[in-house]
Amino acid sequence: MIKIRPIELRLALMNFLEFGVWGAYLISLGNFLYSIGLERQIGWFYTVQGIVSLFMPAVIGILADRYVQAQRMFSLCHILAGCFMAAAGIYCLTTSQVEFGPLFSLYTLSVAFFMPTIGLGNSVAFNALNCAGLDTIKHFPPIRVFGTVGFICSMLFVNFTQFQTNAWQLITSAVLSFILAAYSLTLPVCPVRKGEKSSLSEMLGLKAFKLFRQKQMAIFFIFSMLLGVSLQITNSYGNTFITSFSEIAEFADTWGSHNANALISLSQMSETLCILLIPFCLRRFGIKGVMLMSMFAWVLRFAFFGLGNTGDGLWLLVLSCIVYGIAFDFFNVSGGLYVDKETTPDIRSSAQGLFMIMTNGIGATVGTLCAQAIVNHFVFSQTTPEGQHSGWETSWFIFAAYALVVAILFMLIFRDSKKQPLPAIARQEIDTTNSGADGMIDA
Repeated sequence: MIKIRPIELRLALMNFLEFGVWGAYLISLGNFLYSIGLERQIGWFYTVQGIVSLFMPAVIGILADRYVQAQRMFSLCHILAGCFMAAAGIYCLTTSQVEFGPLFSLYTLSVAFFMPTIGLGNSVAFNALNCAGLDTIKHFPPIRVFGTVGFICSMLFVNFTQFQTNAWQLITSAVLSFILAAYSLTLPVCPVRKGEKSSLSEMLGLKAFKLFRQKQMAIFFIFSMLLGVSLQITNSYGNTFITSFSEIAEFADTWGSHNANALISLSQMSETLCILLIPFCLRRFGIKGVMLMSMFAWVLRFAFFGLGNTGDGLWLLVLSCIVYGIAFDFFNVSGGLYVDKETTPDIRSSAQGLFMIMTNGIGATVGTLCAQAIVNHFVFSQTTPEGQHSGWETSWFIFAAYALVVAILFMLIFRDSKKQPLPAIARQEIDTTNSGADGMIDA
């Protein structure tokens, strides 16, 4: 019989709320922006997440390590993120003509304080588990999967309350932030490390950049950035695309065109299930093989969107959501293991941070801006629903072609020392996925 301790339930609730805050708007924000006439600026709202992720987590992390207890900093960040998100929502609800400048400024400030809470939440959880004498590698993954559950629940709540096209999704996110800010103060105290001395480069994780001197690591990080280009495209435009079918007479009454969030939530469900395949695939195909599966899954993700619709082509949209689990999880997990295998302990954490910067920071930022330019040109320049639909098809096929080129180049250029065993910690971590853990979520 599995014994569940109270601290595990408390941390599961923390993760549920943490990613519930994000799920309330991340997928449906583009749809809302389209409804208020800001469709040409959608990309900027997703780009700013990558930009603030380049520096805010490091700055807040330093403060939490040395000056403010992590659970208190976590709470403060959620209070500030919630205040700015609530202000953004109230501005939209009380203004007849929403302008880009005020909304984007408030949203950016909210995101700037939210993004560091993902890392802080992990620190709070690890500290609590250590204080309880529990193995973090064994007990954290099942806790973390509740983050994905929270993300999905928020998506479904916004979908079925019909908040997808209005600012109440921002208010929903703010309310969850305030609840979590209060709840986090009840969690175990995290000690600060005032006496430890480190250089600024060490605290910011800059030492890992010396890995670019190694040819294979440089190639890996460059391809991580190139793949990262794909990460936020469907988050930015997937909901808007699916909802656009409601403007075409043939699909106006279809379920999918009015429930885009519910349909896209299959992607997050797929994440939770596909991670269970990783141990088998790593043993059978190696790290490079798993990475390639991810890259070709991105090709299918975009191609199925280009081919599908909410009528008789709904099955293609469903397939796109299913392969998303492979596309997202397989590269993030196998990429993290490759970094762990190829780096020394003194820079391993910094190297993992660099991996995230290249994918979710630089790659996702560049990708979202490029996607915005493509969608604005092919879709939002059209004046009829049919013309926009044709533009969507072209855009998705362009994204699929890009992912295909990256996959082929990776297959030809990247070389992995396949015979090297996975690191012990990584092997343990993979084994824990058999309990249904989801170690990641899309940013």
